[in-house]
Amino acid sequence: MPLSLAQMRRNYTLDGLQEASAPDDPWQLFGQWLQQARDTEQAPVEANSMLLATVDREGRPHCRVLLLKGFSEAGLTFFGHYQSAKGQELAANPHAAMTFFWPGLERQVRIEGQVSRLAPGLSDAYFDSRSRASQLGAWASPQSHPLANRAQLDGRLAQATRRFDGQPVPRPEQWGGYCLQPQHMEFWQGRPDRLHDRLDYRLHQGVWARYRLAP
Repeated sequence: MPLSLAQMRRNYTLDGLQEASAPDDPWQLFGQWLQQARDTEQAPVEANSMLLATVDREGRPHCRVLLLKGFSEAGLTFFGHYQSAKGQELAANPHAAMTFFWPGLERQVRIEGQVSRLAPGLSDAYFDSRSRASQLGAWASPQSHPLANRAQLDGRLAQATRRFDGQPVPRPEQWGGYCLQPQHMEFWQGRPDRLHDRLDYRLHQGVWARYRLAP
């Protein structure tokens, strides 16, 4: 029997988002919402999970779920394989977008900006904080490249395990961090009858301007 989606909907009633209570600085609002999501969302939901959208050389968009690993006024940081599909897409076109969705709070945040690689020292520091198993996995996986079967990946992991037996695992040169520097941040709060609240922040000459958008 075909799955009927037309009637799958819910009415959002938890909260509102008003200019009078919203800070002028979007980073302050993002931090508040992320903390509330961390405190509210039920396991196994990870409040720092996000969609990262990139565009390849042919103009085709690609999207995947990643984990945010830090944020400040300098930008939002995440990590991955530089030779992966997303790494190659970011090398060709550094403009990207992120989306955070916290259904328990009926909230969404969209962020757009330009991505650059983190300094090697920052990537080293984060890599050193990872579990040894994850560090070895970074050496074992040629991310986004074809494998003959699972056994090939397991063999690469065994090889990396033998290579670094009894010694610290260094960060591979092809693995590291990125920072997205936002030019645009939109905060969405679900409201009844699809008349949602949307506050849009745009950066112009170093100053954030805030607008309300129609739902």
